[in-house]
Amino acid sequence: MAAALVCHAQVSDNDTLRLDEHQMEEVVVTRQRQGTTRINSAMNAFSINKSELFKAACCNLGESFSTNASVDVNYNDATTGARQIKLLGLAGTYVQMLTETMPNFRNSASPFALSYVPGSWMKSIQVSKGAASVKNGFESITGQINVQYLQPEDEQGITVNLYGSSMARFEANTDANLHINPRLSTILLLHHENEYDEHDGNEDGFIDMPKVRGWNVGNRWAYLGRQYIFHGGVHFLDEKRSGGQLASHVGNQQEPLYKIGVETRREEIYMKHAFVLNEEHSTNIALMASATLQEMQSTYGKKHLRLNDKNLFASLMYETNFSPRHNLSVGLSLNSDYIREKVNHKETLYPNNKETTTGGYAQYTYTLDSRWIAMAGLRIDHSNVYGTFLTPRMHIKYAPSPIVSLRLSIGKGYRTVHPMSEYGYLLASGRQLTIDENLQQEEAWNYGLSTALNIPIFQRTLKLNAEYYYTDFSQQAVVDYDTDHRQITIGNLQGRSYSHTFQVDATYELFSGLSLTAAYRRNIVRTTYGGIRMDKPLQSRYKSLLTLSYKTPLGLWQFDATLALNGGGRMPLPYQTDDNGTLSWDSSFSSFEQLNVQLTRWFRHFSVYLGGENLTNVRQKYPILHAHHPYSSQFEPTMIWGPVRGAMGYIGIRINIGRL
Repeated sequence: MAAALVCHAQVSDNDTLRLDEHQMEEVVVTRQRQGTTRINSAMNAFSINKSELFKAACCNLGESFSTNASVDVNYNDATTGARQIKLLGLAGTYVQMLTETMPNFRNSASPFALSYVPGSWMKSIQVSKGAASVKNGFESITGQINVQYLQPEDEQGITVNLYGSSMARFEANTDANLHINPRLSTILLLHHENEYDEHDGNEDGFIDMPKVRGWNVGNRWAYLGRQYIFHGGVHFLDEKRSGGQLASHVGNQQEPLYKIGVETRREEIYMKHAFVLNEEHSTNIALMASATLQEMQSTYGKKHLRLNDKNLFASLMYETNFSPRHNLSVGLSLNSDYIREKVNHKETLYPNNKETTTGGYAQYTYTLDSRWIAMAGLRIDHSNVYGTFLTPRMHIKYAPSPIVSLRLSIGKGYRTVHPMSEYGYLLASGRQLTIDENLQQEEAWNYGLSTALNIPIFQRTLKLNAEYYYTDFSQQAVVDYDTDHRQITIGNLQGRSYSHTFQVDATYELFSGLSLTAAYRRNIVRTTYGGIRMDKPLQSRYKSLLTLSYKTPLGLWQFDATLALNGGGRMPLPYQTDDNGTLSWDSSFSSFEQLNVQLTRWFRHFSVYLGGENLTNVRQKYPILHAHHPYSSQFEPTMIWGPVRGAMGYIGIRINIGRL
């Protein structure tokens, strides 16, 4: 996926011109940089840059999509703070996460991955919907999200970001960039967060969100030669989450306090080598490799989970342009996972805990001026667990005029499921967790159709987009809350599972500095549970979004507001709790709205921002069922469909210290 050019939201050039020995008056050129831009490719993809990220506090990757209509971020449960992305109405496990175009944050990292990337470390985010390029592997089913970090070769200097919220959350971020010589540069990235207070807004005796204390350190290097380019670096993370019952809210009870704890240590190392063979035809060979080690220890009351997750990834790529119209990319890849899982000190032995997959791909792109772009790719991979499988994908873009463009995509994706690594938070439930010992590799086709219109209206451009995606699973690991209220099962799909997603959005600049975006998305997500095809539970059926952004002519003040309306949905099937027919919970949840606002004051070398999230103060009334009996089978903190916290205020400062 292409990296987007990133600059500040406001660019000013003050030039004093002299002509025929007469001084001209100062000329000021002011230009507003769009925060979200569509990537010119056959895929339906867009890039989110710094100016869009600055519209919210954006403390981490999970908070970077609050102004975006395409990507949702939801909590998995009310005890651990685990969150997941939803794209095209499906869970984030079907989105391939990339950093610097390399697969990352897989397996045990997936429940908490959105908090592993500090917001101030990001230069841009690229989002591709539907079946994506085969270059990056076979795991993309609903799309790809690629995080582009700050680069060593960026402008020299030190920046500091400090943040504090009314929920007693404090963060500090620093990045320092140094150019050792014209070709060699490095950047140091530091992050610390500490949520040091305990909040129980609904007074159920449980902390609304766990206290999080963590450090994140990164060091990246770059060497930019004429024929050879190198990028590499290391990242280290240490994080502790603690939550559960509050002693001050609990009377005398025979059982000990129900405590939640998740301790994580993560180490990453990566390198990228590029050899330019022919600059005129963009012919190059690239070698990319990464290694990751993640260790997690989790406690859910009397239950314990220990994970040791090791991953090795390598890719060798060759790419060339035969002519301006013809591009060919071929490559080989290797991905090796080694996962050890212990539940209550007993090791689980799934066949795919030791999986090595080798493969190769070929991708051809044809570009006819700016009207036609066609991209076809095919992968063949072999897994020591699942055997050999093919991944075909195709994208077509047709732009008959500068006003309108159409995109069509079709492709297949696969995914290996590691249930305890990905769904370990389900151990917090009082129900029995049952997992099929022979889970199959997930497999799905994705079909997409989208159109983008740029309509001139009153000397400005109305940007209108409409899209439809259909995802059809032939194999899937289904999390079943419905069949038996005494247990949660994860098993192979027995029947049909699919999703339909329709979205329309429009952006228009009402006048200079003031832009408005409106969007609506409808999700129809259905899966077979116990032989009955039903809507997926805890899934909003629709979402409406309205965002407003205004920046004053001199760029000193900026105001941003986002109003989201999330449609209601189905709850897991309730059961009768007594002979009178009393149900355990409602059969559905209603729609709810959320309002986020932020005001930013820009200065020459720093900016101050003040804002609030969920100012409508909407929250799920009972995020934890039977909270006063945490060791009973009725205890249930994992059925989350909405916010678990009320309104929150925050303040922060971004400081640009300048050159080292």
